[in-house]
Amino acid sequence: MRSLPRSPIMVALFLCVIRPALTQRATWTPDHLASGSPTLFTLELPAENITVTARWQNHDLVFFRAPHKNTWYGLAGIDVEAKPGNYPLALETTLPNGTKQTITEDIPVEAAPYEEIPLDVPEKFVEPGLTALKKIAADQVLKNKAFARTAAKPLWSGPFHPPLKIAPESDSFGTRRVFNGKLASIHRGLDYHARPGTPVLAVNSGRVVLARPLYYEGNCIIIDHGLGLMTLYMHLSHFNAKEGAHVNRGQLIALSGGTGRVTGPHLHLGVRWQGAYLDPVKLYALELPTLR
Repeated sequence: MRSLPRSPIMVALFLCVIRPALTQRATWTPDHLASGSPTLFTLELPAENITVTARWQNHDLVFFRAPHKNTWYGLAGIDVEAKPGNYPLALETTLPNGTKQTITEDIPVEAAPYEEIPLDVPEKFVEPGLTALKKIAADQVLKNKAFARTAAKPLWSGPFHPPLKIAPESDSFGTRRVFNGKLASIHRGLDYHARPGTPVLAVNSGRVVLARPLYYEGNCIIIDHGLGLMTLYMHLSHFNAKEGAHVNRGQLIALSGGTGRVTGPHLHLGVRWQGAYLDPVKLYALELPTLR
């Protein structure tokens, strides 16, 4: 019988969080993380009835098991405004006999340089009036309710795909935007050049938790992919999916448009994990497991 490693952490937990991908150890991809990065944690454990949970960046991170394998996954991310540094990942495993074990590992996060760009928009979107402010406040209540309605398990399966079949990206994630020289903001999504009426597809499977017109976002759809991961589709001209509906990856959910705060017709795609906004392009690049 092969002897176990001498490390007390490995003996107690059957795992260790380090980068090289070895059996019974946790890894994460991509290797180098920066603000705005999504990341997939992977654990190989020797039994099916082990439970794994974690805390990272003050968020709960739930690990879920791959079908017919002793592999656990945790999909998470780092907000676009996160500062560089070491962020401790506290992993807790519950063993078959009920014993709980915890290990903490510092995960380094690098800075991601984002450029600043000026934009001109109608003045009402820079300094909204009293009526508009009431609408904005009501919209925020709707969005908060939608963000709170996340499934307790992953609804996605396999890789995330872009929402348009053919459309060039027009504005990068993370750019610092100055509206009419007055209002600075951070672009928390990815914009695509798209003529009004262009089919918009779900980037992965999930449940529609919001499909309504909003002040800034225009006609907006939010899809919950489970465990706090959501995608937002903005400035739409038409809804093809209703609130509460389950949608599959690649399913038609809307048509693009130019509603809300825009400089012209386009599609804005946002990716949100427990309040953190992530780079959609980096999410597409992750090799994610098929769960169903």
